[in-house]
Amino acid sequence: MTFVRWSFLLIALGLTLPSMAEELMSFGSALNQTRYQSLVEELRCPKCQNQNLADSGSGIAVDLREQVHHMIEQGKTDQEIVEYMVARYGEFVLYRPRHSSATFVLWYGPFILLGLGVIIFASVIIANRKKRGLSS
Repeated sequence: MTFVRWSFLLIALGLTLPSMAEELMSFGSALNQTRYQSLVEELRCPKCQNQNLADSGSGIAVDLREQVHHMIEQGKTDQEIVEYMVARYGEFVLYRPRHSSATFVLWYGPFILLGLGVIIFASVIIANRKKRGLSS
């Protein structure tokens, strides 16, 4: 019976340690804490792929949260922190990729396809009306 209790206690403690570790981070100011929250919600976990650093429980996400905290406390700007993450992990870590020639299709592709769809739809409608008008 004691073994079961200790096992349950250790499992419960293991599940709560990551959340407790984040709560133990101390910030020099409320602004630094706000910046931290903003950055970890904006940066994507390299391992989880569809989770931000704030939501991910993976080891690399924990390490990156600590790195962001450390860099903020060192006085680095948000831009410097983002550039560091992009230099290490690529553009993938950004939930909102930068506008560049490499991401042109990503940003504007849906609008181009929508425009082409509207043009094709309109031309088919016009062609059908002309066809009906000529055959009647």
